Amino acid sequence: MEQAIVGFHLDEEQHWVAELACGHNQHVRHNPPWTNRPWVITEAGRTATLGRLLNCRKCDEGAPRDMPAV
Repeated sequence: MEQAIVGFHLDEEQHWVAELACGHNQHVRHNPPWTNRPWVITEAGRTATLGRLLNCRKCDEGAPRDMPAV
């Protein structure tokens, strides 16, 4: 199920995590050549992707909401 990105935070390993409208979190790493997301590296890039839809597997699985970032 597609969900909008509503924010971002860094995890304990300093990887960017997208916060989705459904309450789930999803890593959005830039790790070429496997994952090419250069927009995640800059604040401007992350801001420009707010509202973009990502497929949320956790919604598809009926998983509970993730804990809010601290």
